[in-house]
Amino acid sequence: MSTILIRGARPYGEEPSDILIDGERIAQIAAAGTLAAPEGAEVIDAEGLIALPGLVDLHVHLREPGFESSETVLTGSRAAAKGGFTTIFAMPNTSPVQDTAGVVETVWALGREAGYADVHPIGAVTVGQAGEHLAELGSMADSRAHVRMFSDDGHCVFDPLIMRRALEYVKAFDGVVAQHAQDPKLTIGAQMNEGSLSAELGLGGWPEVAETSIIARDALLAEQVDSRVHVCHLSTATAVDIVRFAKARGIKITAEVTPHHLLLTEEKVRGFDARFKVNPPLRTESDVMKLRAALADGTIDVVGTDHAPHPVDSKQKEWDHAAMGMVGLESALRIVHATMVNTGLLDWRGVARVMSETPAKIGSAAEAGRPLEAGELANVVLYDPEASSVFTEADLSGKSTNSPYLGLELPGSVEYTVYRGTPTLRAGVPAAEEEVARANRTRLAESEL
Repeated sequence: MSTILIRGARPYGEEPSDILIDGERIAQIAAAGTLAAPEGAEVIDAEGLIALPGLVDLHVHLREPGFESSETVLTGSRAAAKGGFTTIFAMPNTSPVQDTAGVVETVWALGREAGYADVHPIGAVTVGQAGEHLAELGSMADSRAHVRMFSDDGHCVFDPLIMRRALEYVKAFDGVVAQHAQDPKLTIGAQMNEGSLSAELGLGGWPEVAETSIIARDALLAEQVDSRVHVCHLSTATAVDIVRFAKARGIKITAEVTPHHLLLTEEKVRGFDARFKVNPPLRTESDVMKLRAALADGTIDVVGTDHAPHPVDSKQKEWDHAAMGMVGLESALRIVHATMVNTGLLDWRGVARVMSETPAKIGSAAEAGRPLEAGELANVVLYDPEASSVFTEADLSGKSTNSPYLGLELPGSVEYTVYRGTPTLRAGVPAAEEEVARANRTRLAESEL
């Protein structure tokens, strides 16, 4: 396995340091200029770059199996590397749905084969995500994929009895149910945020009570059975108040916010550009400000991208008929930089908390989200905070291009990603598939000796 010396990076944006990586792990961290490169080591000049623990995303749609024209485990995990992620959690809305041990093991194995990141499948809560019968939660938990997070994302677990049973079941192995909080009855025909703008544009409205009523119900169910519930892509100011109230009662509730809900508002819908069509919808400016503040003060725990690739023909349609969702892995850190760091709401340790450490804990990914210290896994992202560029399709490494940021000037640049001691991104360019796969095979073979 390889040896890497990172010269002069600033861990968490603090004092410049040298970071020596030997095989899978960080061997040593010392003041910049004090470590010598071992013979044959790859040397990365990281002067001016910030070093963070490899990022962790609890909310990614990889589309495989079944929808490989949109994304695959390989292309999605390569996009993750481009964005600085070393651990991603794959949502179950595939075909077949990830609701059995066999399917989650398939996705897990595809991730190991690709080698760009640790891929953790998320198991469906109900069979086929149909909301009628619990899926094989225990079998998925006991499988080689070791599933600990379950969700019907894209669909709400609307039946309160099934939600309660799921919370009771996952408690046995410290699992968590991640809820897509959307009352289906209140959002029939919904096309955008409900309010004066939806009335003006003549589009069906998605009211905030459709989100808040489910979050409140699930918080009380989680309290009753003393289990863990996680709110996916929270989007409204009132939902923040409910989560804050629940946490104050000691309820085991966590929540995530997407980068696009930290930056974009419903005003983007005026142009009827379907890149901005997403579920839950873009909300108001006051919602955005409340979400930023809640992420800063810890009410919202983590950032999750809800990376949702779609082929061009699914988005280039009239608004009413276009698919919901947008890609976000490659742009997430830059959006958090723009909305949370440049506004003074988070420092770089705070970014590590919400994009690496806490999501790893919620997902029970024990080896991920660890601090940059000797002895820890060498999952590292090197980021240039002084860079700035217009975001283009060249910045995307997955199969789909439905990004809402195309043409926008964004701060920063992800320069290097190191996953378990293997560079998967160098100078902003993803490493070749064969190089990554070869290094991964060597690592896995050595770990099995």
